[in-house]
Amino acid sequence: MLNQYETVFIMTPVLSEDQMKETVNKFEKILLDNGCELIHQENWGMRKLAYPIAKKSSGFYQLFEFKAEGSFIKELEIQFKRDERIIRFLTVALDKHAIQYSERRRENKRKAAEEEKKASINELN
Repeated sequence: MLNQYETVFIMTPVLSEDQMKETVNKFEKILLDNGCELIHQENWGMRKLAYPIAKKSSGFYQLFEFKAEGSFIKELEIQFKRDERIIRFLTVALDKHAIQYSERRRENKRKAAEEEKKASINELN
């Protein structure tokens, strides 16, 4: 049975836009190549860190929500540790309440984007 997980990782802020996308694509490919079901992903962009990590005070944040075998998580985390572009990562297993929360959050975000789109269309008219 597949469990549902959420991984957030922080990439070093010195990456170019292309290098950042390449890093995200690399980890997306690792997930898909290992039979994971990618449910959702979000780029949270550049954010200030709570405390300096490797003399960096900010980083690019990325979230993946996916279903995978429990044994795969160790392999994924080894890949994060091997990549010098990743300065921090955290993977958590989602219980049913966290999954419901995540679904509601995505739905609310989608509705807000639709409302914003309608508002901008109305402004044009």
